[in-house]
Amino acid sequence: MIVDFALDAERVHGKAPRDAILEASLLRFRPILMTTLAAMLGALPLLLGTGTGSELRRPLGLAIIGGLALSQVLTLFTTPVIYLFFDNLSQRFSRKPKPGQPAPEIGAEGAG
Repeated sequence: MIVDFALDAERVHGKAPRDAILEASLLRFRPILMTTLAAMLGALPLLLGTGTGSELRRPLGLAIIGGLALSQVLTLFTTPVIYLFFDNLSQRFSRKPKPGQPAPEIGAEGAG
């Protein structure tokens, strides 16, 4: 969803890729955090439960909560980095110049 929001901000609102991904990350942070916390709280009884069979459920609760926490951090930090990396890669290999840069002159490569 972060990438979808960033692409929309670039295409519809004409924002620069860095500004678009920053805005998308800020807009989607709260819903992503709320969803992850709800899932973590749902797994909390597995982790904290006592009684018969709790020693078998505790590792499952720990894996769920740890996996959600790790994926949350990776998602929030790596998605913008990868988005900007692919944007730079596409700018490098596209024939269109970046906004604000003059187009290269024809025959300029062979002069010199």
